[in-house]
Amino acid sequence: MAQVTFIEKDGNKLVVDAPIGLSMMEIARKNNIEMEGACGGCLACATCHVIVHPDWFEKLKEKTEEEDDMLDLAFDLKTTSRLCCQLIMSEEFDGMVMALPGAPLDW
Repeated sequence: MAQVTFIEKDGNKLVVDAPIGLSMMEIARKNNIEMEGACGGCLACATCHVIVHPDWFEKLKEKTEEEDDMLDLAFDLKTTSRLCCQLIMSEEFDGMVMALPGAPLDW
């Protein structure tokens, strides 16, 4: 099974199993990572905002205009910010690293 790493607000790094086909938001929720995801993944909020490690950011599909608009509402916005409800796990993302807003970034 593939894995992803979430960096929590306190800097703790959690490596979790990431089933192929699930969104990163679903993966975070299944692993009790502190993420609201208020709209349930229908691209109507920015509460599943994550900051993707720069090495992984370039591998992602471009964000849509809708996602970009929602990100304007996000806290702690960075150049590699994405809404993780829009990031679907695939084999090519095995090992991806992302941080929650407010987490210390040491990359």
